[in-house]
Amino acid sequence: MKKSDSTGAPSASDLIDGKIAELGDWRGASLSRMRQLIREADPEVVEEWKWMGTPVWSHAGVICTGESYKDKVKLTFLKGAALDDPARLFNASLDGNTRRAIDIHEGAQVDAGAFKALVRAAVVLNATVAKAKSRA
Repeated sequence: MKKSDSTGAPSASDLIDGKIAELGDWRGASLSRMRQLIREADPEVVEEWKWMGTPVWSHAGVICTGESYKDKVKLTFLKGAALDDPARLFNASLDGNTRRAIDIHEGAQVDAGAFKALVRAAVVLNATVAKAKSRA
């Protein structure tokens, strides 16, 4: 991961590190764990810092965002409705036509293998969409 740009400004990875440290409780630990699983699932993932301080993971398009709230950490997959979720990890934003989310509450553990499969499926979907757009 790139640590800073040529201007010396913090990189997105640095900002995400700071967010995790700032949380300092179970939410920071949860966000850190999910970040590590994303990196394991896709070593080429790009970390971004968007929308007024939201961690974003991308590869050929946004895979998911990582938001923290008082009572949960929310991972929103922007194209989640198009992904198979046999382990039923998606437990929020289920009514929309596009997004799906995983809300993680204190003490909850997300199945690592199932989560990494979702990340890999999102990367494949992004690449497929990007390839189709380039042909048009």
